[in-house]
Amino acid sequence: MKISMILAIILLLMGFTRADYGSFIDVDKDCQDTRQEVLIRQSKITPILDKKNCKVISGYWDDLYSGESFTNPKDLDIDHFVPLAEVDRSGGDKWRKEKKQAYSNDLRNKETLIAVSLKQNRSKGDKDPADWLPANKEYHCEYVKRWLIIKQEWGLSIDDRERIAIDNILEKCPALVR
Repeated sequence: MKISMILAIILLLMGFTRADYGSFIDVDKDCQDTRQEVLIRQSKITPILDKKNCKVISGYWDDLYSGESFTNPKDLDIDHFVPLAEVDRSGGDKWRKEKKQAYSNDLRNKETLIAVSLKQNRSKGDKDPADWLPANKEYHCEYVKRWLIIKQEWGLSIDDRERIAIDNILEKCPALVR
């Protein structure tokens, strides 16, 4: 049995239900769902949209996780910086469904959702900094800083392994990051 299948079974037994967090929605009713809004916001150039102005078809994105740049949105995932299953393990399991969906589509905080390469997002999965850091080592300090900001903003807990890993990373960071 594949590890991803085993992990899915464990999460199901633990009570995590991805569906409770919903899918990307069009909050402002402009035909652009959360994925499109993040792609538009994070493109380094004015992105090109389809004829209906609903879907991004090209742009220019820097993937902070890998250090690579992309022009095709199909090469990108929109990453929940703190993954949904981690949110659930950190206190989100107590949230009402509306709050879960608000987190899943949070455009208010530009750090909650981030456009990253498919490969990096898939390798991250639902891991916290104790088990995963971006391939781009120059981004590690900023990564854990953002992680802490999001966890604090949403009132999410940090377990012991996660805290130790974060502290070890921050010890190596310039004082400005702390």
